[in-house]
Amino acid sequence: MPKLPLERRDFLKAAAAAAAAGAACPAALFAADSAATGPTAMLDSAPERAAAALIRPQQQGPPPVPLGNGEHPALIYQAYPGGTGALYEKWHREGVDPFQRTPIDVPGWQGAVPTHEEDIAFLPVHRLSALIRDRHMSSVDLTELYLARLERYNPTLNCAVTILAGHAREEAQQADADLRVGNYKGPLHGVPYGVKDLFSVRGAPTTWGSAAFADRQIHEDADLVVRLREAGAVLLAKLATGEFAQGDQWYRGRTNNPWNIAEGSSGSSAGPGSATAGGCVGFAIGTETQGSIVSPSRRTGLSALRPTFGRVTRAGAMVLSWSMDKAGPMCRSIEDCALVFNTIHGASDKDPSSITAPFAFDRRPDLSAMRIGFTEDAPKAFLDGLEAVGARLREINPIPRGGSNALNVESASAFDFYVAPDGVEPEPLPEGLSNEERRRRGRFRGGRDVRGMDYVASQRRRLLLMNEMAEAMEGFDMFVSGSGEVGLTNQTGHPAAIVPYGFGPRNPDADRPTVMPLTTTLIGDLFADDKILSVAHAYQASTDWHLRRPDMSYG
Repeated sequence: MPKLPLERRDFLKAAAAAAAAGAACPAALFAADSAATGPTAMLDSAPERAAAALIRPQQQGPPPVPLGNGEHPALIYQAYPGGTGALYEKWHREGVDPFQRTPIDVPGWQGAVPTHEEDIAFLPVHRLSALIRDRHMSSVDLTELYLARLERYNPTLNCAVTILAGHAREEAQQADADLRVGNYKGPLHGVPYGVKDLFSVRGAPTTWGSAAFADRQIHEDADLVVRLREAGAVLLAKLATGEFAQGDQWYRGRTNNPWNIAEGSSGSSAGPGSATAGGCVGFAIGTETQGSIVSPSRRTGLSALRPTFGRVTRAGAMVLSWSMDKAGPMCRSIEDCALVFNTIHGASDKDPSSITAPFAFDRRPDLSAMRIGFTEDAPKAFLDGLEAVGARLREINPIPRGGSNALNVESASAFDFYVAPDGVEPEPLPEGLSNEERRRRGRFRGGRDVRGMDYVASQRRRLLLMNEMAEAMEGFDMFVSGSGEVGLTNQTGHPAAIVPYGFGPRNPDADRPTVMPLTTTLIGDLFADDKILSVAHAYQASTDWHLRRPDMSYG
């Protein structure tokens, strides 16, 4: 067989090295080689044949299926380090029923029924529920009250993208009709709520906070919206999110904090935080990838739950990171979080990362039996309050540090349809794009430059981090953190409850410090969502910080 020319051999060696390093596209190298030297069949050594195989394009087939934002990859993140199968085996050995769903009863209404709008609007969900169930107030009347508040305060708070007045009235009428014939659907029956505008709702825009999608409609309801509808809840509004789930700035401006409208409500669950704290909805659903439930809840003084990863379906929601996105309740009391979570948690066949796990909220837990830790920055006032109601506290084991590049890579993939709509990223960017549009596209570029090997290596290190976190949690059900350990616990999938514990200056060293709600975070062991909510509720039952409300005289 004839020998290849020397330059042909050199080309193959260089091509193999470049392709292995990820520095060149194999198909492009093959095209260049063929144009220069002809077919690659005349090779006389194994290394040359291997190099040719490396750069030879794959057999032609049908074009790949176009991908949008939501299609889930085949690689599934599981929060339990040993995997979901090992977790279910562990529960089986311990006699735990993973499908346990303990009903939470709502006590009957006691005392006089409030008549002032503000007194009703700021009631927690479990009190609104009792008003409706015990026929002291109809869902229609409560819905009209909240719709009026949204119309009045939204121009100032900028918390709602779309107010679904007609939709809400229909659902409220149905809730009242069901109640009249004895078809009571549970604690959320007839209670109005809002959902972050990352979730699709049939017949309404789903904007993701971006002007690019201001008029876009997705003609299906997100799984979570369906579950709440089936529980009798009334959807009032699509609530604001920072653009593409970042911050509190979106295409109509900034979403503001009801406690201080000179500042934003933080993000990206900015609208759920603002609307709930401002008494414009009974409760709200937010999402978090890396702080987007925790941050606005702390800013606006709410009680909230960021669940263990996988416990709430995200089907029908915008994807920022398949391995980190979570959805959870943002409320005016911890008990409300338990009621909402008990309705929405559980696996969905549309979300491969979702899992069904037991949940048993306890209004009167034995705190002395709970293994509660704390970090050095945990607020003393909150720790003192826990001890006053029976908790025994000790310092948590050393917390690990580390992370992965999952977010950048996964968000780049999720938004590839936007950055490279025809399958190829424009280079350079098209003429005429505004600086704002260039900034939007630039946000999702970084992950495109990460090599596949590096991404996989970072995920391997992430599992090591998860095991280190499991060691840190050994002997603890939860721990109190001043910082919230947001970066770490979103990597490891651990749940967190946000709890108000006082009022004080947020920046005491400022020239004019503003007195604002103070909150802290209870971080639970994996799937201990019920335990952290039970402990937080026991604390809240002995205080009234969560019942304080902002001065809304600007409306």
